[in-house]
Amino acid sequence: MAGKFCVSLTCAKDNTDKATVAFVVANAALGSEKETMVFLSTEGVRVSQKGYVDDVHEEGFMPLKELMDVFAEGGGTIYVCAPCFKKRGLDENNLVDGAVMVGGAKLVEFLSDGTPSVTY
Repeated sequence: MAGKFCVSLTCAKDNTDKATVAFVVANAALGSEKETMVFLSTEGVRVSQKGYVDDVHEEGFMPLKELMDVFAEGGGTIYVCAPCFKKRGLDENNLVDGAVMVGGAKLVEFLSDGTPSVTY
């Protein structure tokens, strides 16, 4: 792959437009042969739960669940901020495919070589 790309997502059902666009951009990065990571933090960690986004479908886009499935199947990685996740009392046994619990140091490591990042 030619480089890396990071999408940081801080929204869930509180802003489904941003959550959807984050995965549209992440899939575009994968399609551009970038090693792509989505970092879920604050409210964004909620999309890591199986079933949570099943009813999210912004007009003009694929449903969020499909976007996330395509991302995982394409080799994208979803890092879930462990402290944010634990604060919300979510279920570690109910993570979507491709999701991995991490600390903030993993994000710093991924970005440390100047990797481009966008935040939604």
